[in-house]
Amino acid sequence: MIDNPDIGAPAPVWKRLRFEATAAAAEEPSLAGYLSAAILSHSRLGQALSYHLAEKLQSPAMGTQQVRHVITGAYEANAGLVTLAESDMQAVLERDPASRGLLQPFLFFKGFLALQTHRIAHELWRQGRETLAFHFQSRASELFDVDIHPAARIGAGVMLDHASGITIGETAVVGEGCSLLHGVTLGGTGKEIGDRHPKIGRGVLLSVGAKILGNITVGDEAKVAAGSVVLKDVPAYCTVAGVPAKVVGGPSCCQPAKSMDQGIPDQTAS
Repeated sequence: MIDNPDIGAPAPVWKRLRFEATAAAAEEPSLAGYLSAAILSHSRLGQALSYHLAEKLQSPAMGTQQVRHVITGAYEANAGLVTLAESDMQAVLERDPASRGLLQPFLFFKGFLALQTHRIAHELWRQGRETLAFHFQSRASELFDVDIHPAARIGAGVMLDHASGITIGETAVVGEGCSLLHGVTLGGTGKEIGDRHPKIGRGVLLSVGAKILGNITVGDEAKVAAGSVVLKDVPAYCTVAGVPAKVVGGPSCCQPAKSMDQGIPDQTAS
């Protein structure tokens, strides 16, 4: 009999993931071998991530075992990477109604997989292994349609929802707890060098197709509406919309990145 991890306190991520994989293997025997190889045959989350990401990222340039060796080395060098992966999975579970649990983001959601690939690439960048870091960036762009420069810094508990077309530049910073939807760009404004990309605060919601350009700041728990082009600093706890984006009021809710409320405040309301 399988212990239900939802009884009492929330289960640790790895325990819940294994529970869901066991249940899925029983429900869909045709995937039992895949679930065993990707999750159930491992004793720790880092091992499972190393295996699963390597299966995705392998190429003629680097075989599966080579990629897995690099990822395992990164996790051994920086155990915090696994903790970040846990917080990223929890973020998807809490914010994405399409997620039935932790199994879907771990196995299938390209936003989660692209973000974990970036975290590996960033660790390689920190180690001075720039060519290998760029290789991982390139593979993530090819596989997941997500292009994040290895030097970009991304905090814990971030969700890349759907993720297609997300682009994040070299000197960009994304604070913890943010949610970015497909088509978001954190880019520069030309050929300038040095610190040239946006700095996104904590708990920010960047909606579909938002473009934030230049070395500007988006304050904590701000919301950028769909299709907006942001060229100036955005104050904390407000909503901006338009081309170019302008402040249209306070968020319609607190913690917009968690609620995923993409509405624009009604300026006519008293």
